[in-house]
Amino acid sequence: MSQKFYIAICVAVFFTSGLWGLYWIPQRALENGGLTGGWGTVAQYAIPLIILTPFIVWKFIKGKQTGLHLPLIGLFFGGGIACYANSFLLTDIMRVFILFYLMPIWTTIFEYIFFKQPPKWQRGVSLFLAVLGLWIVFGKDGNLPLPKNIGDWLALLGGLLCAAGAIKLEEAKSEDITSLLYSFFFYGLLVTILTSLIFSDAFGSFPNIFSWIKMLPLLLVLSIFFFIPSNIIILWSPSKIGAGLFSILVLSEIIFGTVSAALLSNEVFGWREGIGGLLMFLAGFSEIFLSKKNSENNLKT
Repeated sequence: MSQKFYIAICVAVFFTSGLWGLYWIPQRALENGGLTGGWGTVAQYAIPLIILTPFIVWKFIKGKQTGLHLPLIGLFFGGGIACYANSFLLTDIMRVFILFYLMPIWTTIFEYIFFKQPPKWQRGVSLFLAVLGLWIVFGKDGNLPLPKNIGDWLALLGGLLCAAGAIKLEEAKSEDITSLLYSFFFYGLLVTILTSLIFSDAFGSFPNIFSWIKMLPLLLVLSIFFFIPSNIIILWSPSKIGAGLFSILVLSEIIFGTVSAALLSNEVFGWREGIGGLLMFLAGFSEIFLSKKNSENNLKT
């Protein structure tokens, strides 16, 4: 892979993930519009699944793989994003970002366990910055930054599952993107329905028909023009740049989310949230630049 192509993928992942930092806005809008119980998230998985199914049926008739043979990718990554999406409905925005984006730590651990790939010093720097940012936001009064409610636990679980999904995606180099997408939406839909049923007391009751009709235009726009194209990039990139770098690049979501939360929400946003988010954002850049510098030095020697 050429250096130019490699950098282009990194940039695409960085900005696509940044847009996910604004995802809490439509999620809250769907909830305020009556789609409680995480059923707005369910619909965002169901609509792309319906759209993709005719093409997948055609692939099946032609004897090609459909994506149903990739349950772990769908359950891990699709389920992880589902937990992330629903966590916005149950806890503070900044707590979601910080807890979910412990993902680089889980990915580094998984790379060592499954690929026997010890972390390089560049990863150590980026992880130090990420953990320091986490501690500044949550380590008030010397307390450990532990989850406190269902939303916090969903955000933490979402990051863990997505890290596992990124490892599986790195292995799936030969899979075409439609199979990856269908696995994501099919198995991810199962997880969204399950979590909505398990946590029904916290989420609320099933929405009425009028809420569905009112929110359908937003659901269609969100599913077709954001959920599908953004996940094409996210699902395709780990096999090209590696799960570790991928998990660092997606930290860009924190800066977009931090700024949008500060401007548009009434949630607490002080110096801790600002500095903590900035440090985790810097963690995303440090590995890229340090790795590039190290590669250049190796070429010179």
